[in-house]
Amino acid sequence: MKSSTDKIKELIKRHLQRKGEVRASEIVKATGLSRTYINRIFQGLQREGVVRLLGKANRARYVPATSDLVHRARASEVSFRRILRNSGLNEDTVLREMKSQTGILQGIPTNVERIVEYGFTEMLNNAIEHSGSTQIIVIAQRTATGISFTVTDKGVGIFNKIRMTRDLASEEEALQDLLKGKLTTDPKRHSGEGIFFTSKSADLLEIKSSTKKIVFDNRVPDIFLREIKRRIGTQVNFWISIESQRELTDIFRQYTNEGYVFDKTVVAIDLYTTGSGCVSRSEARRILAGLENFEHIVLDFHNVPAVGQGFIDEIFRVWKARHPTKTIEVKNADENILFMMNHVQR
Repeated sequence: MKSSTDKIKELIKRHLQRKGEVRASEIVKATGLSRTYINRIFQGLQREGVVRLLGKANRARYVPATSDLVHRARASEVSFRRILRNSGLNEDTVLREMKSQTGILQGIPTNVERIVEYGFTEMLNNAIEHSGSTQIIVIAQRTATGISFTVTDKGVGIFNKIRMTRDLASEEEALQDLLKGKLTTDPKRHSGEGIFFTSKSADLLEIKSSTKKIVFDNRVPDIFLREIKRRIGTQVNFWISIESQRELTDIFRQYTNEGYVFDKTVVAIDLYTTGSGCVSRSEARRILAGLENFEHIVLDFHNVPAVGQGFIDEIFRVWKARHPTKTIEVKNADENILFMMNHVQR
């Protein structure tokens, strides 16, 4: 004589044969038994290798544990949302869960998959180890054209954390330092490269914190700073096209030497300027802060209307004399800026 458990297992299998999937709530409704009891039966079927659980909360459902059916069911899951307790949390565990539960990264080009995995784990790790937030919200989604993810915390805020750690005058200065790369508030455990390389590999990366938003748009390409309504903590938004041709290894090669050491940075001068351009030595010193950590520095003067003699002298004579082995490359300088550079260097 069949036990009640065996009868419920047969009911579950009939649902699977008829619909291809089954929810615990359907079996609870059909039997009138408690959800706890039904869940225990489903857990037993999982251990026996009969079913696989996909999704969580109101999207949780069980499918037959055959590779083809699991693959097809997973492919239909194109969104992922988790509210994570930041205690003993590991970014790679969350990534594995997303890959096993959804089809967000299923069947996409390898170069795009690597970029998403790199950016996702780096941005989530930043929130885990630097935010001080007890809770982190992760959302990921796939559309017909691209893949996006958002990491949100309610911690101290990235710009405020940098400002306090480096004893800077404002969050704007903290944001400017962040752009150079190799910046970390925990140098014993982190290299400070994660945001830099994620910003170079994404099609679009936004970082929002306090009253500032920085946008790295590699489709243009350009970097934008925006004022926003004050927010607590930090939110990072990432997006990349499924058709992106960008290769993560190529991006690393652009900014590393033959020994794979991160030794090059590009500084967009216009992000440090007021409306009249860069004229003073103090402005030059702000731009130069931390650049001694790089061997090759590219100064991009795109959209810079004017520079002063003191500004140029501080960079190309004073700072260069203190760091004679460092290479400074100039990009997008108009004839007026080039004239001032030649004048100072002569």
